[in-house]
Amino acid sequence: MKRNPLIVTIFTLLFGIFASAQVQETKTTNLMGSVFQITIVDKDSSAAHEKIEKAINEIERIENLISEWRPQTQISNVNNSAGISAVKVDSEVVAITQKGLYFSEITKGAFDLSIVAMDRIWKFDGTMTELPSKREIRKSIAKVNYKNIFLDSKNSTIFLTEKGMKMGFGSIGKGYAADKARTLMQALGVKSGMINAAGDIATWGTQMDGEPWRIGVNNPFETGETIEILEFSSDKAVTTSGNYEKFAEIKGKRYSHIINPKTGIPSTDLTSVTIIGKSAEMCNGFSTSIMVLGRKKGIKLMRKNPEYHYIILTNDGKVIKNF
Repeated sequence: MKRNPLIVTIFTLLFGIFASAQVQETKTTNLMGSVFQITIVDKDSSAAHEKIEKAINEIERIENLISEWRPQTQISNVNNSAGISAVKVDSEVVAITQKGLYFSEITKGAFDLSIVAMDRIWKFDGTMTELPSKREIRKSIAKVNYKNIFLDSKNSTIFLTEKGMKMGFGSIGKGYAADKARTLMQALGVKSGMINAAGDIATWGTQMDGEPWRIGVNNPFETGETIEILEFSSDKAVTTSGNYEKFAEIKGKRYSHIINPKTGIPSTDLTSVTIIGKSAEMCNGFSTSIMVLGRKKGIKLMRKNPEYHYIILTNDGKVIKNF
């Protein structure tokens, strides 16, 4: 029996159209106390919406493990048992704690998971007109010391050795959640997407039209302007830490909401630090650390980690980058 070549051609054309059909869907929602935006490219809207909900569930699962604000979480249990006893935690909590302690070690305490115990003597709502006293500052950091976080990875326990200590993951938790949501989406067969965890961004693949994901690095000195447009077409991540959204200005000097855990004094050396690499968790750790370390020590740190790139914006508007 002879085939009709016209029918075969039409069938092949239609099959090609249906096989390549895709949608790009985005959902914005509040998670971990911040605004998250989840974008994925999938075969149809129904499938995309279902997978986005799974990404949201994954982020909520993480928050229910590591939030120091929710009373039922493992980290809240660790904080409530400070100076009393070690607390059994999941291996996942051990792993993220190890990452936080890693940053503490390589920055010699410029990054510290226990900074959440610091007394709230700084206000970044425009009401501060004078610096806190030296006594207030010393008192505020009395319970801050990452060396008093005892992590027993073999037995999967965490013990804060002093009463009144607290630990938390505000500096790397959202980046970690972005990484985990990306990993889940990839495991579910989603070929491309972007997880924007309140500015901690993880991408994979390209946009639906094949164009790379484009992310602008804000220029706080020029409203609506950017200092760099980043283009990602693979597994990439980017985070920015800065002093231009939350700060206190006292006697003409700007004090960032990012505080040095060792001194109790906010960072003042840089306006923003953007880090680009594969892991949003790692990028966030580096960007926060460099805001505290300052330009020279920060660049020295990044030279030891060449797989991560930086865009540093100084207080006089100078842009320093290594890519």
